[in-house]
Amino acid sequence: MVKKADIGSKRLISLAPNTWVQWITQRSHLEVQDILNTEFQWIERESDVLLKVYSPEIGEFLLLNELQLRYNQRMPRRLRAYTALAEERYNLKVYPVLINILPQSTKQIIPNRYESEILGIKAYQDYQVINLWEVDVNLVFEQKISTLLPFVPILQGGNSENNLRLAVRELRKDEQLKDLEPLLSFFASFVLDIPLIQQIMRWDMTVLKESPWYEEILKEGLQQGEQQGLQQGLQQGLQQGLQQGLQQGESALVLRQLTKRFGEIEFSITQKIQKLPTSKLEILGESLLDFSQLQDLIDWLEVH
Repeated sequence: MVKKADIGSKRLISLAPNTWVQWITQRSHLEVQDILNTEFQWIERESDVLLKVYSPEIGEFLLLNELQLRYNQRMPRRLRAYTALAEERYNLKVYPVLINILPQSTKQIIPNRYESEILGIKAYQDYQVINLWEVDVNLVFEQKISTLLPFVPILQGGNSENNLRLAVRELRKDEQLKDLEPLLSFFASFVLDIPLIQQIMRWDMTVLKESPWYEEILKEGLQQGEQQGLQQGLQQGLQQGLQQGLQQGESALVLRQLTKRFGEIEFSITQKIQKLPTSKLEILGESLLDFSQLQDLIDWLEVH
């Protein structure tokens, strides 16, 4: 059985927790003691990472990380609730941080405080906001922040072929980082041409589907498909956009596997594979495990 991929928030931050915390707070003396359970009664979400941190100056405290694909208006209230629940459960002060990965399509002011009032009673909760598109890409390589490597293309100044290749090299240096490559390819697709991305690296839809990020990624794909659909007919455009994205990802994965096994594939064969529907590509992905020579692939394509 194939091991399930883990490219969620907890995995990313756990790669170098001290470096992450020191970058978040801009305090070099902090040390992470533990990654704590974020399940609070009926609440449990993959995007939350709770770290127990030690500071020589203030002692132990909690750093609550909330990574969001895009900001939404529910976040201030959610951060207020999570901060209170974490403080109550662990009896430690909490430093909450909201990390937004992608910018909104419209210019929106992202608050760094929750505030409410009823009958003269007020509630406040401050939190730090980090927008990744405002983070200088050079910091990732200079400070060796491995957690941010998959996000390099969408960082400030990161949308170039050179930075993508550099991020890929850094991921491939470390065995623990290699399975983050599909996530890097996904974020690269927002700013670079997909053929270029596929030429440089792998786009593994299987890994993405098995990750905690997939639901957010799917929502993003649906939104993009809907925007395209506004020009071509809403429902039809949405369906076509989503299917095309899935089909391209599956065909790229199959071609990568075939190339690794049999070497360079003829252009005419590549074209046939790229035209296959997603359902056929999934069958081919399983069947190629039984192929012993390139002729087996040619025979399969003739039948299907």
